[in-house]
Order: sequence, then C-alpha cells, then structure tokens
Amino acid sequence: MQIKQASKASGLPPRTIRYYESRGLIRSQRAANGYRHYHSDDIERLQFLQRARALGFSLEECADLLALQRDPNRASAQVRDIAEQHLVDVDAKIEQLQQMKAQLSDWIRQCPGDASSHCSILEGLAQGESQSA
Repeated sequence: MQIKQASKASGLPPRTIRYYESRGLIRSQRAANGYRHYHSDDIERLQFLQRARALGFSLEECADLLALQRDPNRASAQVRDIAEQHLVDVDAKIEQLQQMKAQLSDWIRQCPGDASSHCSILEGLAQGESQSA
C-alpha cells in the first residue's frame, strides 16, 4: 500500500510516517516510480510507534523498544528497564508540572484582575520568581 493508505491504516499522518522513516524507525520499499510502499508489518510497527509515543517514549526509546520487539532472544528485563526509566522521567515531569501549576495559581490568586496596572503575573515573570526554576 502507498503512504496514503498506510496513513489511514495506522492512524498517523503521512508526514509523521515520512519522519519516522527518515529517523530509521521504519523502512518503506520504493517502487520504480519512487512511491513508498508499505506492508502489514510496517503498519503494525507504525501502530506500535503511535502507542509508544502516546505514552511519551522518546524516539530513541521507541527505536530500542522496536529492536527488542523484533529480537526473539530479548530479555524482558531489558524492556522493563526502559519502561522503568521512562516512568521515573514521567514522575519528574509530573512534579515539574505540579510546581508550575502552584506558581501560576499563586500569581493568579494575587493578581487583582481589574482595571489597575498592578499584575502579580507580569511582576513574577519579570523578576524571575519561580518555584520550578
């Protein structure tokens, strides 16, 4: 199938498919006319990538996971290590987002939100006040 059909089958835009191909995560076969052709196993890899990216795995992690998926001699410990490290990264991002939320909430609470020029949000940004610096 061509990229348009692969896009529909995988749920990914053609641009994303081409990007994944440029990064070596997937390989299409080229016809004599230069068109990309994809097979059902390519669609499965694209769907795998889509699910992994939806969980926030980096492209490097996705490449590692794809390689492990294709390796019949893989150890599940390798996969688990990648997932555990990713979970640590997710927890750190959640903490950072919670700090951002608290800072914004404080600034919003302090801002009168009226016709006056005083604005704690702008003052905080100008002064570099931040809990998550």
